[in-house]
Amino acid sequence: MTVRGEADRGEADRGEADLAAGARAAVALRGARLAYGDRVLWDGLDLDVAPGEFVAVLGPNGSGKTSLIRVLLGLQPLSAGTVRVAGGNRRIGYVPQQRAVDTTLTLRGRDLVGFGLDGHGWGLGLRGRRERREKVDAALAAVGATRYGDDPVGLLSGGEQQRLRVAQALVGDPEVLLCDEPLLSLDLANQRVVSDLIDARRRAAGTAVLFVTHEINPVLPLVDRVLYLVEGRFRVGTPDEVMNSRVLTELYRTNVEVVRVRGQVHVVGAQHVCEDEPHHVADEG
Repeated sequence: MTVRGEADRGEADRGEADLAAGARAAVALRGARLAYGDRVLWDGLDLDVAPGEFVAVLGPNGSGKTSLIRVLLGLQPLSAGTVRVAGGNRRIGYVPQQRAVDTTLTLRGRDLVGFGLDGHGWGLGLRGRRERREKVDAALAAVGATRYGDDPVGLLSGGEQQRLRVAQALVGDPEVLLCDEPLLSLDLANQRVVSDLIDARRRAAGTAVLFVTHEINPVLPLVDRVLYLVEGRFRVGTPDEVMNSRVLTELYRTNVEVVRVRGQVHVVGAQHVCEDEPHHVADEG
């Protein structure tokens, strides 16, 4: 018989509670490490994202934000640790960056959305085609894109195209929504539209959201927690717990000042922390 002391029992209880939380989470990372050779993007990352939770992923270029999305999509293996996503890859919706589309592209909006179901519309029986069409119509309606669902994607505005990408991510009824800089290149009005569409989905369906962004202010009112990555270091907490001078100074290892003006967060510090606007640095990875 094994006899445990109080400390042992406390550690075991915490471990059991941690496992239970991970089992309930929509996304669970334990001891996650990602490295490319000697370059460590992050190590020892424990993160549970609950159903319906909105987590913003922030950090400078090369800190591993997009790589985290790739890990969750199953495209990039961890160097160490474990990852679990509720429902597996088939229950993940993915919203990429807004990118320029060739104006000669004749693919219709509804065809783009339909790729989120099965990638193509061939080989389906009559009932399958009808059900697929109904799901696509519902996804278009959910993002307010019904009126241009039959238009060529190449002729739509950037905001309209990004609505379609959100619809594509939602059409499969995901449990987890991964958003990789979905507001990039959008004007302020369309940033709000896209953010609100994603927020409405997670509130209505309990969908967990991981939202990579270089600028937290457009989504700050929606965010439950922040994961901030910097040069192998990270912090997880509410926006108030992470987005403050003390924490960011520790992460960047240089003096950083955080000020709040009219409900917005502004980060002021060393040149490598700030871009043209004093909020955050953009990210390529």
